[in-house]
Amino acid sequence: MAAKAGTKGKKKKMLLKFTIDCTHPVEDGIMDASNFESFLHDRIKVQGKTGNLGTQVSIERNKSKISVQSEIPFSKRYLKYLTKKYLKKNNLRDWLRVVASTKEQYELRYFQINQDEEEEEDED
Repeated sequence: MAAKAGTKGKKKKMLLKFTIDCTHPVEDGIMDASNFESFLHDRIKVQGKTGNLGTQVSIERNKSKISVQSEIPFSKRYLKYLTKKYLKKNNLRDWLRVVASTKEQYELRYFQINQDEEEEEDED
């Protein structure tokens, strides 16, 4: 009985880490990773307020990968929402999409445009 009471007071610290891989658009020169990082820094809300990251949420950029670490509950879906908002703001939404490559990572990919279908329509 005494062992249960002792473990009840300790709480495990939650650490969430999500990454966004912007390698393809950054290499092609259509997107700037540092600009995207500052966009996330300005727009992420903590406790209902923007610009309130403090020590609970941190954003880091490693070349073309942006990682967001959080000690508080943080939704991966919210990160996708902000990424799509950034793409729309910079008129990149028509060419890029946000795809979950792993459980904790998003990747920006180009839409697949089939050239074969267009060629067949021209022949008719």
